[in-house]
Amino acid sequence: MKNKVTGLLVMDVDSTLIQEEVIDLLGEEAGIGEQVAQITEKAMRGEIDFEGALRERVSLLKGLPTTVFDKVLERVHFTPGAEKLIHDLKEKGFKIGVVSGGFHEIVDILAEQVGLDYVQANRLEVENGILTGQVVGEIVTKDVKKNNLLKWAKENGLGIENTVAMGDGANDLPMIEAAGVGIAFNAKPIVREQAPYQINEPDLYKAMKIIEDKM
Repeated sequence: MKNKVTGLLVMDVDSTLIQEEVIDLLGEEAGIGEQVAQITEKAMRGEIDFEGALRERVSLLKGLPTTVFDKVLERVHFTPGAEKLIHDLKEKGFKIGVVSGGFHEIVDILAEQVGLDYVQANRLEVENGILTGQVVGEIVTKDVKKNNLLKWAKENGLGIENTVAMGDGANDLPMIEAAGVGIAFNAKPIVREQAPYQINEPDLYKAMKIIEDKM
């Protein structure tokens, strides 16, 4: 029975699994932190289209060397309670995935550090060690986030009632609403208003009680 999958948790990364917004840190490294952060805030509040906002911010990063990822990784911190939540849910037979509007270049390393099962994120185009200001492949939109939740649940033979989704921004809402347990984590007002459950302190382990009560 040890190998039986009992549940699935899918999380956002920026401002959920980690405390920072990676694209804002990249913007700071490029010397345009405030400009990038303003666009991020509008997108998170649902005031502007996420895909358009992402492409606009990424275009501002053109010319940065890929060594910037190492600098940004040094500035990233897991949210308190994150590692314990992942560990304890895995002990209960959960699979854990993340869906991120951020970038594989950072998220893959974080995922390896905490032993995540699934990762979906955006990928930055690089030529000769320099960012081109473009994104490669499919953009992780709100629909992609929701669809990954459904796909990973199906792959593990889980009903939607055995899924948990957690995030803070408007693009997390569809997966939060679709999951058996949907949690707004220190979220923007629009997400708090519509999510079934909410955590309003910076402790991801608070999700454990909600999950245990509801599943």
